[in-house]
Amino acid sequence: MSIGNRIAVVSGPDSKAAQAVIAASVAAWRAQGARVAGVLAEEHDLPGRSCGAGYLRDIASGERFAIYGDLPASGSTCHIDAGGVQAACKALLGQIASSDLIVLNKFGKLEAMRQGLWEALEAAVAAGKPSLFALSEKHAEAFRAFAPEATYLAPDRTALDRWWDATRGSSAK
Repeated sequence: MSIGNRIAVVSGPDSKAAQAVIAASVAAWRAQGARVAGVLAEEHDLPGRSCGAGYLRDIASGERFAIYGDLPASGSTCHIDAGGVQAACKALLGQIASSDLIVLNKFGKLEAMRQGLWEALEAAVAAGKPSLFALSEKHAEAFRAFAPEATYLAPDRTALDRWWDATRGSSAK
């Protein structure tokens, strides 16, 4: 299996739905014994906010990293705190070598600028680890420049399970 096929993204108009499918798949795969490292997004549930950025939860440890800033960056409505994303990334780096799969909650604006979870993404690819994440459609062009042969999956469990089964099968060979 080529490196491009080891990188899969779930993309669609509804980022929350894509991330929910990824979270459900991760829970099932971990229950089956897969060693999954990565982070999943959790919303802050604060009223009256246009940006849903809240936390990144470490899949292995359960640690939550706050990524919500009180004020958006100038010229933006997004309240993402890049420092919180960096802290989550640093925690993830030590888990990559012993994992079967890396899950990054989203390739978004920080990753498009080679920030945020970018270092973990690079480390996963360098280690030959299968990687799965949601893709913000706004940043699809930047993603394609990074991984032009990646596998694009529909936001449903069957598609993710097929990809994971194929990836595990090729890793065992």
